[in-house]
Amino acid sequence: MPLRLSVVMIAKNAADLLPDCLASVAWADEIIVLDSGSSDDTVALAQSLGAQVHVNTDWLGYGIQRQRAQSFATGDYVLMIDTDERVTPELAQSLQQALASPQPGAVYSIARRNYFLGRFMRHSGWYPDRVLRLYERARWQYNDSLVHESLACEGAPVVALSGDLKHLTCRDFADFQRKQLTYASAWAQERHQKGKKASLGGIFGHTLGAFIKTLLLRGGVLDGAQGWLLAVVNAQYTFNKYTELWALNRGYSKKA
Repeated sequence: MPLRLSVVMIAKNAADLLPDCLASVAWADEIIVLDSGSSDDTVALAQSLGAQVHVNTDWLGYGIQRQRAQSFATGDYVLMIDTDERVTPELAQSLQQALASPQPGAVYSIARRNYFLGRFMRHSGWYPDRVLRLYERARWQYNDSLVHESLACEGAPVVALSGDLKHLTCRDFADFQRKQLTYASAWAQERHQKGKKASLGGIFGHTLGAFIKTLLLRGGVLDGAQGWLLAVVNAQYTFNKYTELWALNRGYSKKA
């Protein structure tokens, strides 16, 4: 019997993104969408496009929400994607080949092609940006991290798939900045809860390091104007993370 694939995603206010996302995985055996409390037409639209939709508004972080979404899946394998991602035809073919000849216990990495201010980046640490997204449902799941969650699969062999996952990372700069600030705050809260500290020197050291790493070490300069801008954005994000942690350490910001 052929192995079944469940495409799983979490969503909130993604009505403008869902049609293309779901169309790119329409060939899967089932599509699971866990909505986090949308105020737009995300739920109705996903249902009309053939997805199985569930709702859970008790937000405990990205990792927990992905675990909840996976709990509704019934396939042998899970492909975890986001609403702002699209599976290219080349990747779809590679995924289907992997399911036809699976390697038991292995997890599969996928190259993401990230979009930033009108350009799919080719350098800057944003390509190939491999992520672990295809895995056995009964064997693996995501960790509990509030933000920057990852698949908990330590020791598993990793198989690289061909084809790209298009990621519409930054279509609107203001919205992207708001998300970055949210991620930075969640990162700082999580680190603070673990007793981590930040110093003034550390703030500026990490910030400068992020700029240099993106622009020079990761070849951002080869991405033209977007490479320079992304280097600044990454430095800004790093500055926000460590400054928020510094403020939490000293009681200048509210704990979650």
